[in-house]
Amino acid sequence: MMQAMRTAPLGDDIFGEDPTVARLEDMAARMLGKEAAMLVISGTMGNLVSLMAHTNRGDEVIVDPEAHVFYHEVGSMAAVAGLMPMPVASHDGMLDPDEVAAAIRKPNVHFPTPRVLCLENTHNRSGGRIVPLDLHRRLCAVAHERGLKVHLDGARIFNASIAAGIPASEWAKDADSVMFCLSKGLSCPLGSVVVGNADFIDKARHFRKQIGGGMRQAGIIAACGIVALESMIDRLAEDHANAKLLAEGLREVPGFDVDPDKVETNMVYVDHTATGLSTEEVLARLKSEGVLASGSPPNRIRFVTHRHYDAAAIRQAVSRVRRAMGAV
Repeated sequence: MMQAMRTAPLGDDIFGEDPTVARLEDMAARMLGKEAAMLVISGTMGNLVSLMAHTNRGDEVIVDPEAHVFYHEVGSMAAVAGLMPMPVASHDGMLDPDEVAAAIRKPNVHFPTPRVLCLENTHNRSGGRIVPLDLHRRLCAVAHERGLKVHLDGARIFNASIAAGIPASEWAKDADSVMFCLSKGLSCPLGSVVVGNADFIDKARHFRKQIGGGMRQAGIIAACGIVALESMIDRLAEDHANAKLLAEGLREVPGFDVDPDKVETNMVYVDHTATGLSTEEVLARLKSEGVLASGSPPNRIRFVTHRHYDAAAIRQAVSRVRRAMGAV
């Protein structure tokens, strides 16, 4: 990726003149089976401009309150886009089509207008779980039958694709827009891509510029994305295998509750309730042994595998975790 950055031909992306950005966007659109694509700085920006392009201020968004776009994006759909979330709780990351249908209200002068159903795959806070393609299609059908657009937060859609053995384009087919991250498992230093039809992408570019996302010689970012799409997708299977290995090891740590059967991609969530420690205390103990994880209070921590760690490193991490928690 560093070499690709050094040698990438560059231009002004705001004027559509960066050939490396154009190449990445064309690759992404073709891979996801859409007409067009747009490079953005982050997944959060990609989700936000997608919602803005699908809606008018004051409209309603049907969304799982455990979804990243609701839980981890600083309220941007309300604060920036002026949208009203209608939360529909998922069940271990899976939305129920009947419950989604019931939440889509008919036109009424008292209600905001429902415009978008937000989906997420893989589902972060349920442990990186894969929303099955048949369920995804049923949810899209519920939305479309009622006149709503569907936006898929596919930050890790290629993890879902590799684990399920299904092309990412199959999930994209029934969604009106999809965002996926070039960072995370694909290992780019930054960047995400939004895909959809040409009219949608034209609108999204307008909103990207409005919130400060217009870029000049963005080919230095896109060059890494091209390397990622060409060479980093298939190897995600290694991360999934290492996550399983990690889960098997962590479930032997006293006070840790881990279900390896729920580890489907590259995330391992641990319930530490039985340790009697707070999330912050557990993280501090792990950090003292050189193991970094993230907190999901009140009683969970998250481990994520990626290309920098092989099976030997995973085993060493488990050993360090056992040592850190040994005195509990």
